[in-house]
Amino acid sequence: MRTIEVSVYSPVRPTECVEKVVSAIEKIFPGLIMDIREDRILAYDGPESLQTFHKLLRSQQILDTARSVMLGSLVGDSVQFQLNKQAAFMGKVSFPPEEEPLGSVHVKITGGRRVIDWLAPQTEKGVPIKEIELDELIEIDGDKDV
Repeated sequence: MRTIEVSVYSPVRPTECVEKVVSAIEKIFPGLIMDIREDRILAYDGPESLQTFHKLLRSQQILDTARSVMLGSLVGDSVQFQLNKQAAFMGKVSFPPEEEPLGSVHVKITGGRRVIDWLAPQTEKGVPIKEIELDELIEIDGDKDV
């Protein structure tokens, strides 16, 4: 059975406060299990940790941008992208074009294209054409791969 997994990595520079980097990650992906070190944070969990990210993409009206970023980085059943660390600390999603001087928040989501369709569905004039629920996504993937 295919599972949806979320992993997040962020470097912590000597000039940064570890707690602020943790807070930045938690504001976008609450509930992740974290391995916190002086120079980096590794975090992971399942699909439930994507709920806030899902809501932020809609409230910020950046579904098309998010979809483009994720589809552009889809390899096999995984998508990898970066988020701006300072924007995340403010509870905002921002996709930097490249690694930032303070280091970006690196996100990897495993689960295939259906996860992208749930997070950032196709839109028409900024409105999702078809929304699917997370439970439906998990059931579809579970049934398909059993």
